[in-house]
Amino acid sequence: MAAAGLGLVPAAGGNVKALALLLEDGTERVGYSSGDTVSGQVLVELAGPMLLRALRLEASGRAWAAWSKAALRVSSGRACGAAEQGLPGPRREAEVRCLDIRQSLLRPPAEGEDGLFLLEAGKHEFPFSFQLPREPLVTSFSGKFGSIQYCVKAILERPVVPDQSVKRELQVISHIDVNSPGLLMPVLKSQEKMVGCWFFTSGPVSLSAKIERQGYCNGEAIPIYAEIENCSSRLIVPKAAIFQTQTYLASGKTKTFRQMVANVRGNPIASGSTDTWNGKTLKIPPVTPSILDCCIIRVEYSLAVYIHIPGANKLMIELPLVIGTIPYTGLSSRNSSAGHLSMDMSWLALTMPEHPEAPPDYADIVSQEDFSRHTHAYSQPIDCEEQLCSHMFAYIQEFRFQPPPLYSEIDPHPAHIEDTQSVSFIL
Repeated sequence: MAAAGLGLVPAAGGNVKALALLLEDGTERVGYSSGDTVSGQVLVELAGPMLLRALRLEASGRAWAAWSKAALRVSSGRACGAAEQGLPGPRREAEVRCLDIRQSLLRPPAEGEDGLFLLEAGKHEFPFSFQLPREPLVTSFSGKFGSIQYCVKAILERPVVPDQSVKRELQVISHIDVNSPGLLMPVLKSQEKMVGCWFFTSGPVSLSAKIERQGYCNGEAIPIYAEIENCSSRLIVPKAAIFQTQTYLASGKTKTFRQMVANVRGNPIASGSTDTWNGKTLKIPPVTPSILDCCIIRVEYSLAVYIHIPGANKLMIELPLVIGTIPYTGLSSRNSSAGHLSMDMSWLALTMPEHPEAPPDYADIVSQEDFSRHTHAYSQPIDCEEQLCSHMFAYIQEFRFQPPPLYSEIDPHPAHIEDTQSVSFIL
């Protein structure tokens, strides 16, 4: 048995030398989820015989949100905040129970024992096992104005003296599969901003950004495809960032906390220039998965692609993200959703995979005379309009992957030398 968590309480009076709680975890799991079995042992060490009233095990979970609202009062003809005056403001609180399991670890006492249990001196082990509900459990979380916490607690009840307890935190994960159809759809947004002040305008700045899907997991790198056009007279800088937004609900009011968890910077773009991000990556750091199923706490993510414009508000596009727990395993989203999204042909260059350069064509390494002599006559040329209207990938394949020429140090077709002239050098 491997101890995933060990709580140890030393003697606090009486005959209890130590009280410990161990959770079995042979698979080194990161956290428990709905339907999992939690098992372990409660260890009790006594210095001498002792009467017990009960030894209980409690597994509980709760989500709570709380914050103080700054109270206002009028002082010297102006409104003053509570923080400025040092006064406590009204507090908003909300709590929701997520888990409540209780069980006794001692056999019921026989009649005539007054409901007490006698334990001899020494070490005692009390195994336990319980199953988490199959209904979805909210992921463990600790945020700015609230948290979602689970714990397992062992309580030793003795007559006369106060209870003694030990508890261990229980990490719970609500799994999100990023392979679900709704999270495989690509997201594309465009926006334009006119840069200038009053009637002194310098020109527009346009931004288009796309991600291949909405669902990602921790540690994945998000490829970002973007096109930036700077028609203004200023030097602009494109950037991208992942934002986490925590939303709390209590007493009918909401509180929001937003923070940046990762970012990347592009190259500056001069006036009259354009830039393209052909899959610029932004890695997701270790963060809490999205929490979308709790009534008082929500944790959401977004990918912001924005442009810093000196002397003007930044131009920003936000694309929704869902941070899941089950990694992506399916085919490319742009293949599965080609029929659902129509976009400009310029995006084709952004999504085409990179290939190594093909070997040079035979016509590129021989003279024009030899090429004309040894190549067969071509068929009647196809009309240019028809050729350009043919399937794009067929057009690419015709010229991209030609085999390399055969290599030989002896020319199989030596040029015929008709006249031989002597050459003299005059020094």
